[in-house]
Amino acid sequence: MANFFKKVCVGFLCFGMASSAFALNEKQIRAEVQKRLGTAANVRNVTPSPIPGLFEVQVNNEIFYTDSNAKYLIQGEMVELATGNNVTAKRQEDINRIKWSELPQAQAFKVVRGNGSRQIAVFSDPNCAYCKRLEKTLQQLDNVTIYNYLIPILSADSSLKSKQIWCASDQQKVWNDWMLNNQSPTGKSDCANPIDKNMALAKNYGINGTPTIFFTDGSRFPGAVQLVDIEKKLASLK
Repeated sequence: MANFFKKVCVGFLCFGMASSAFALNEKQIRAEVQKRLGTAANVRNVTPSPIPGLFEVQVNNEIFYTDSNAKYLIQGEMVELATGNNVTAKRQEDINRIKWSELPQAQAFKVVRGNGSRQIAVFSDPNCAYCKRLEKTLQQLDNVTIYNYLIPILSADSSLKSKQIWCASDQQKVWNDWMLNNQSPTGKSDCANPIDKNMALAKNYGINGTPTIFFTDGSRFPGAVQLVDIEKKLASLK
């Protein structure tokens, strides 16, 4: 579970929340959960779940559940037995979806292959080993436009490399030299850059790991996704 639960959670249940003899409404539940989790957590929403008396709680970009007295916080997946549908996974996918039209493309450096008709956005840290693995996979994509958002979340050196890549006259070449051939950037790092804005954007989108891919329908794939899965997703968007 996330760090802000460590003091209140045991196993899959979190204890220590204020109890009441009467059920709370959704606004009260949200306030009570927020109070108990503290400022490190952002309780974004509380809504009734399919199970009577159980409420869905969105904390940052994760789904949890609580009772009508906000006494327990439950981590786990809700599956509808009749259909086998994973209710939690579907809701998690929904809240992780972004609006593609709102992506600030000027904050990314663009790579176009072929006719560039298919589009994805990738949030990467230049020192992320999985990002390097994904980049090798992305080299095999054709007819694609890739918007690369640099987010240095791993180290101070990540920040330096991100700025050097952004400041380069040929961003794609410097990026490929480093990500594919391990040739470190050596250029200037003091040009105007969007790195801080990208970090704020990643926080807003709940990106806490790299790489993260977004597609034009707003859905996301975290991690070094296989080529077959990327191609399948792109094909479904036609």
